[in-house]
Amino acid sequence: MKPRTLKRPTSTYSIVAIDKKEGLMGVAVQSHWFSVGSVVPWAEAGVGVVATQSIAEISYGVLGLLLMKNGKTPEQALKALMTVDSSPEVRQVAMLSADGNIATHTGKNCIPEAGHTVGENFSVQANLMKSKEVWPAMASAFSEANGNLVERMLAALETAEYAGGDIRGRQSATIVVVKTKASNEPWKDKVVDLRVEDHPDPIGELKRLVRIHKAYEHANKGDELMAAGMLSEAMKEYELASKEAPEIEELKFWQATTMLNHGMVKEAKEILIDIFSMNKDWKQVLRVLPKVGFLSIDEQTLNSILD
Repeated sequence: MKPRTLKRPTSTYSIVAIDKKEGLMGVAVQSHWFSVGSVVPWAEAGVGVVATQSIAEISYGVLGLLLMKNGKTPEQALKALMTVDSSPEVRQVAMLSADGNIATHTGKNCIPEAGHTVGENFSVQANLMKSKEVWPAMASAFSEANGNLVERMLAALETAEYAGGDIRGRQSATIVVVKTKASNEPWKDKVVDLRVEDHPDPIGELKRLVRIHKAYEHANKGDELMAAGMLSEAMKEYELASKEAPEIEELKFWQATTMLNHGMVKEAKEILIDIFSMNKDWKQVLRVLPKVGFLSIDEQTLNSILD
């Protein structure tokens, strides 16, 4: 399992963190490097998360998770990989296991300013920074921030920029969050997986994507509640979805169709009239839904809505 030396200068700042009450752990990162999300963050539900950066060696992510999955602590996994690495002095790696243990390494030849801070339930690490205040500022921001794990990790990234950030500038960012306990439905165990590949304001764009993601979560929850006959609870979720992302007309459209399927014609019609005023093409979508079994209303009601 000897790591290969990859000359991939993914100098960056990142955070690995866990919220034991939420049962979530994750990695968030920003870099002046294209598609940092394909290099630095690694995560597996029930196992742990890894950030591998500086002259990034991807195998620290893959093999680090494998070693932790097979019972190694983050300290043991990191030490084992560094022992067989021909260039550990240029690596910066943070590993966090699902039980909250953390191991972090900043090699002596990481490009300054470089360093890391380990705190309760998190580690922040950075290299090629404009200021040595970047990672301490990230640590303070995460420790003091309110909100859920995602919001606190984003606060750490945002604060890194205020403290100077990457000396080269900004380009890409990502956030990955998984459950600390794996389930029998692994497709549900990755809670957030959002990437900004190339953008002048990657953290701002990442925050926007997180907001949109949250809106769709509310919409999906509304559908589940509606299917269970919990109409008032479903409506609250739909309202939250619209509030989070008022610019996305499609969320309102599917809310309205779900309401039509549950006999809420008057309420749905008010929403659809507003949608049609913004984009008439949604009329055609509504028209074909009964033909494919997605909408159960009679022809007369359908025409009254379309007209």
